[in-house]
Amino acid sequence: MNETVRGTVEMSAAMAILGTIGWFVVLSGQPIMDVVFWRCAFGALTLLIICAGLGLLRNRLSLRIIGIAALGGVAIVVNWLLLFSAFSRASISIATAVYNTQPFMLVGFGALFFAERLTLTKLTWLAIAFAGMVLIVQSAPDAGDIGTDYFTGIVMALGAAFFWAVAAIVTKKLKGTPPHLIALIQVCVGVVMLAPFANLAELPADAWSWTMLATLGIVHTGLMYILMYGAIQKLPTHLQGSLSFIYPVVAILVDVVAFGHRLHLSQVVGATAILIAATGMNLGWTLWKGKPSVASPHPIK
Repeated sequence: MNETVRGTVEMSAAMAILGTIGWFVVLSGQPIMDVVFWRCAFGALTLLIICAGLGLLRNRLSLRIIGIAALGGVAIVVNWLLLFSAFSRASISIATAVYNTQPFMLVGFGALFFAERLTLTKLTWLAIAFAGMVLIVQSAPDAGDIGTDYFTGIVMALGAAFFWAVAAIVTKKLKGTPPHLIALIQVCVGVVMLAPFANLAELPADAWSWTMLATLGIVHTGLMYILMYGAIQKLPTHLQGSLSFIYPVVAILVDVVAFGHRLHLSQVVGATAILIAATGMNLGWTLWKGKPSVASPHPIK
C-alpha cells in the first residue's frame, strides 16, 4: 500500500470516527460539562501512552511553546462545550453543518490580523455559505423533533466554529512541535479547566455511560489523532481538505439513522450550500480569476 492510499484510508477513518461523535455524546446521557471533562481525561491518558510510545516525552518544550499550546487548549475545550451543547438544541445534522463554517472564520482572522487579501472568490464562497445559514436559521423545526432551542443551538455551533478557528490560528505558532504533544497539552488543560465544574461527586453509575465517555476520549481523541496526523504527513493539502468532508456527511447520516431526524428541504439546501462553500474554500476552487488559496486542517475538531 503506497503512502497516498494509506493516508487516504487513515484520513477517511479519522473523519468517519469524528462523524459519530454526536451519537456518543447524546447516548452518554451525561451533562455536557461532564462529557467534555471525561473526554479530556480519557484522551489525556491515551495520548500520554501514545506520546511515551513514540518517544515524544523526551522532547523539551519551552515555556512559550507550552503556554501557546495551553491557550489553544482553552479554545479547543470551549469549542467542544459549545458544539456538544448545540447537538441537543439544533440537532446533530444542523449543528455539524453550521460548525463547518470554520474555513470562513479562518479567512476572517487572516484578513483582520494577518492582512491577508480577501479575493472575489473567497467573498463569493462566503456569500453562498451565508445564504445557506439564512435558510437554516429561518427554517422552523418540527415540534418535538429538535431540541429545546433551535436558534440558540445554531449560535452555539457558530461559536464552536469561532473557537476552533482561534485554536487553528494559535496552533500555527507551534510549527515544528509534534502534534501529539500539542494534543496532550490541550486535553490536560481541559482536565484542569473543567475539574472545578464537572460533577465529580456523583459519577455515572452504569457501565454504558462509562463506555460512551471512554470511547470519546480513547477513540474520538487518541485514535483519531493518530489517524489524522498520520494522514496529514502522507497526503497533499487538497486531498486532506476533500476527505475532511466525510465528517459532516457521516454526522448527518448518524442523525438520520440513529435518531430519526429529518431535515426540511430548506435546511437540506442550506446545509448543502454551507458544505459546498466550505469545500470550495478548503480546496481552493477558483470561481473568478486569481490565485487559489487552500486552508488545511489544523487542530482536532
